[in-house]
Amino acid sequence: MKKIIKNIFKIFLLLIVAGIIFIAFANYSIKKQSDAFVSYTIADVPATKTALLLGTSKTLSNGMPNAYFYNRIQATVDLYKSGKIQYVIVSGDNSRKDYNEPEDMQLTLMKYGIPQDKIFMDFAGFRTLDSVVRAKDIFGQKKLVIISQKFHNERAVFLARKNGMEAYGYNAPDVNKYAGLKTNIREYIAKAKAYWDLLFGVEPKFGGDRILIP
Repeated sequence: MKKIIKNIFKIFLLLIVAGIIFIAFANYSIKKQSDAFVSYTIADVPATKTALLLGTSKTLSNGMPNAYFYNRIQATVDLYKSGKIQYVIVSGDNSRKDYNEPEDMQLTLMKYGIPQDKIFMDFAGFRTLDSVVRAKDIFGQKKLVIISQKFHNERAVFLARKNGMEAYGYNAPDVNKYAGLKTNIREYIAKAKAYWDLLFGVEPKFGGDRILIP
């Protein structure tokens, strides 16, 4: 009995070590492969018809404004006003009646001066994979500038390029390290999950009719 328990414990330890190695490899690989395509500088971003703004909640759980959200909004506005982009796909979660990331992003972008007819909403962007693949399959975009924070853009650009898109990332300012600690830790797992999804050919949860961007 002791031998069986010992063997089970060894297998358990091996699985933990293998998991840590896989997470480390996935994070290194995604960062390295996307590094040349993400930037904080507008001048580095190629002129592209459409940008993909990745969603996050407008407010935190305590009701305070979410800096990730507003930094992404400002980055999108800056990119639009620079003439680098003409249209914006806002892609996010709309799984509950009282929670609508795409609508929140659209309304806020309009307050900042981007016309409504320049904004297209994707209500099925439940994951980064869904958002980038749907930008190609539903909205017909093969070249994109993706807008989010750097840690998120690395993963999004990696996934987009592995799905046959010419993708670039414009990095919105990050939040301070203390406020973003939980998010950054979670991102290590998210990058590993992105690599796993790619290896096993995971596809977006929802399809839909094609939407024409002029």
